[in-house]
Amino acid sequence: MKKVGLLCAWLMVAGASGPALAEVGQPGRLLASNCFQCHGTNGRGSAFDPVAGLSASETYKKLKEMQLGNEGNGIMPRHTMVYTDAQLQQIAYWFASQK
Repeated sequence: MKKVGLLCAWLMVAGASGPALAEVGQPGRLLASNCFQCHGTNGRGSAFDPVAGLSASETYKKLKEMQLGNEGNGIMPRHTMVYTDAQLQQIAYWFASQK
């Protein structure tokens, strides 16, 4: 009886995680969601520069320069400090895919 209960509980958890994972979609989307307040939903801009559709390599280069303290001012260098190179690349590819 206990094995059946554990199996049912596992199946419920596994089933519940499927839609949640599907919502995340493309790699970088969740990471890029931190940018929405300044750059708008999907990077299409609001009060600040839009980043949607820009070259992934150029966006990554700019993010990396900000992370190293060589470019940008204000809050952007601070935001980039928490990301790994792979995460910065994922963010750049996500915004490049938003045309």
